[in-house]
Formats: sequence, structure tokens, C-alpha cells
Amino acid sequence: MELEAEIDRLPIDLLAHIFVLFTSFTDLAQASKVCKKWKQGVKESLARRQNLSFAGWKMDDDSTSRLVSHAYNLRKLDIPRSRWSCQITDAGLIRISYAKCINNLTSISLWGLTGITDEGVVKLISRTKSLRHLNVGGTFITDESLFAIARSCPKMETIVLWSCRHVTENGLIALVDQCLKLKSMNVWGLRVPVDCLNNLLIMSPTLQIKI
Repeated sequence: MELEAEIDRLPIDLLAHIFVLFTSFTDLAQASKVCKKWKQGVKESLARRQNLSFAGWKMDDDSTSRLVSHAYNLRKLDIPRSRWSCQITDAGLIRISYAKCINNLTSISLWGLTGITDEGVVKLISRTKSLRHLNVGGTFITDESLFAIARSCPKMETIVLWSCRHVTENGLIALVDQCLKLKSMNVWGLRVPVDCLNNLLIMSPTLQIKI
């Protein structure tokens, strides 16, 4: 009882400040089970985060979308493939697309997520009006996703399409034509003719194309 009393004396604001410093999602999960006050502190700490990276963690649709849903002020979201086999699918991206932070995200990385397709990417991208940086390298997206990016992301500055072998010149042209602030594009491994890349540079002479 004395220990519980000591815990109760810690204000939620202080708890949240401490939990923001946690880098382990396992530790956050354990902390949220201590008591209701600590659980609220964990939620408020997530709401304060502007960057959230799941690199190196074994995540699934449920755990990822749940954490993102509490990160109201998020600006940068990193969900890359890891050695622990990140199990994110279209279902997870669709759930994430409904999070309150989505419209304010400026950077998203979905690098190497082989479990996602156009279905999830299009749904997510259609709600990210502030997006400036996107990494979908190593995924199986097609031109459909690029058309969605072109329609929904007027502020896009850099995009990584590394080894997105189902992307064609039609998608690239739409992207460069409508994303007027685009500065850099990584197209290594794409199966597009050299003439296409030359045409992109004619459309946007300052564009940096990385091959």
C-alpha cells in the first residue's frame, strides 16, 4: 500500500515526460500495466512524440496501429522491414490511415514491407496532405500508388522507389507532373527506359534522379 501511495504522488505530466524517453515499446507496454495512472502517462507520452520508429521491432497490424493512434502530434513515421520480420499488411495501413496524426505527417517510411500493396498504400497516402518525404522502396506497389501520391501529396519533396519493379514510366511521369516541389527521386532497380528518365528531367530540370 505504501508503494502504491508513492506511485500515486507522481503527477501524470511528469510520468509522461519520463515515458517519452523510453525507446523500448516492450518497456512502455509493461509500464502501462503498473496502474491506471501509469497507463495514462504512457498514452500522454505517445501523444507528445513527433517521431515514431519501429525499426528493429517485431510489429504487427494491431500493435502498430494502436501506438500510432495515440501519437496525435506525430510528424515522422518509420515502419521499415527488420530482421524480426515486421508483419505489417494492407489492413494495418488502412487502420493507421484513420489516426488523428495522419494529416500532419511529413515523413513516412515503409521500406521493404513486402506484405503491403496498392490497396493499403493508396488508402494511407490519400489522407496525408502534408507529406514531404516518402520511402516505399522494396515494396510491390504499382503505378496506382504513384497516381495517388500525385493526387494527394502536393508538398512531396523526396521519394524512394528503390527496386519497385512494378512501377512504370506512366507512374513516374504523373508524379513529376503533379508534384511540383519534388526535388529527389530514387529509381534504382526500376524497369524503365533511359528515355523516360531523360523526359523526367525535361519536365523538371532541377530534379535529382538517383539510379
